[in-house]
Amino acid sequence: MTYIEVGGKQLELNDEGFLNDPEQWNQEVAAILAKTEEGLENLSEEHWAVINFIREHYEQTKLAPMVRSICKTTGLPLRRIYELFPSGPAKGACKLAGLPKPDGCV
Repeated sequence: MTYIEVGGKQLELNDEGFLNDPEQWNQEVAAILAKTEEGLENLSEEHWAVINFIREHYEQTKLAPMVRSICKTTGLPLRRIYELFPSGPAKGACKLAGLPKPDGCV
């Protein structure tokens, strides 16, 4: 297990960099994960649109959204999602949104 420090607290990550407890997520956590786990220095409005949608969907359903619904809701084409999150919408975007690793994500 690895840890990140956010606001003086140690948050536990699994071996792939996903938060073990999605309830510990906040925007500061997302920004730190972006830098430490995904190599992203800054999160743009487009990043936040994707992250916030994924987070809201998860809070309502306890599941990660389908990629098609991410594109439809945010208005971003799939190609742009992959540009924003080089490790992909399932792995990278869900990680930054504080979700557990989605089923079927390699």
